[in-house]
Amino acid sequence: MSNLPSPQSPRKPRVAVVFGGRSSEHGVSVVTAASVLRAIDRDKYDVLPIGITTEGRWALTADEPERMAIAERRMPTVEQVTDHEGAVALPVDPGNREVVYTEAGAVPKALGEVDVVFPMLHGPYGEDGTLQGLLELSGVPYVGAGVLASAVGMDKEYMKRIFTSFGLAVGPYVVVRPREWERDPAAARDRVLAFAAEHGWPLFVKPARAGSSFGISKVDGPEGLDAAIDEARRHDPKVIVEAMLRGREIECGVLEFEDGPRASVPAEIPPTSSHDFYDFEAKYIDSADGVVPAPLTPEQTAQVQRLAVAAFEAASCEGLVRADFFLLDNGEFVINEINTMPGFTPISMYPRMWQESGIGYPELVDRLIQAALRRSTGLR
Repeated sequence: MSNLPSPQSPRKPRVAVVFGGRSSEHGVSVVTAASVLRAIDRDKYDVLPIGITTEGRWALTADEPERMAIAERRMPTVEQVTDHEGAVALPVDPGNREVVYTEAGAVPKALGEVDVVFPMLHGPYGEDGTLQGLLELSGVPYVGAGVLASAVGMDKEYMKRIFTSFGLAVGPYVVVRPREWERDPAAARDRVLAFAAEHGWPLFVKPARAGSSFGISKVDGPEGLDAAIDEARRHDPKVIVEAMLRGREIECGVLEFEDGPRASVPAEIPPTSSHDFYDFEAKYIDSADGVVPAPLTPEQTAQVQRLAVAAFEAASCEGLVRADFFLLDNGEFVINEINTMPGFTPISMYPRMWQESGIGYPELVDRLIQAALRRSTGLR
């Protein structure tokens, strides 16, 4: 095991970039982490890449982002960039930030302390507050939202409930809960059909706790409803059904500065002829282009920036958020959702919006790390 990383000098903060994970967004996380690994200033920080396999093992990985790219329309995996069979463990003592590597039949090896974790995880088991809770217990600072905000940002139902309570407009929706579908699917279906009778077709059927547009179906009539719910339930047993909002898709980035959160210039996701909606293939495989900055009036730009910061504050977010809106034909902005760990791939909208706002990719990564280092863990 001579090629294991050695404990580093304390003169530079040490950043553990954690990526992969057990969710269906595993590959997206790997691609995102590759971009971050390329951008981190190695003169300023020591870096320890840690990949979580699809089975949940925390593994040492090669610091080789070129091996973490989409190839032949296939997403990469952590297994592609790890040559070790052992496991990495974070400390469980808040007074000790020593990372340990263990392998069957071998003496555990200390890999040195970690000063901050950059969790490039998307979806459940990482972006949803679970990893954040582990890091809080360990006393290790981390980039991005805390436990509550991460959980809220992952659950589309409770996200909407919180936004509504803070006076933010959300679109009509109905939730199909796991026990309801399992015990009486006919009653659940009738409730969704009643929702459709009120709000019209098409409907969007989504996993309530997933991202990257996985498991989403656009349903044009009752005959497609069961299959769409089954598809969503492959990713999450809880399903949310949303009415279609007719308008423009507008996104806005929020970044935490020393004096508080600020919004980027907004972007617009235009409709595409090759995709029925902005799905996973459009986002990550076919690279659908967003328009940055969005062609909005100055008044509309200021309004969506204000609403994006309001959403950030409503969910008690930290670090960063991408807020997604619909600009309806009547001029009203309706918030669709927030993403507490938005994609950082080369084509991702969040870094593109901040690039247009005057903050390039390396500076963006540095600001996020510095914001995490300024914060303590625990109640704050």
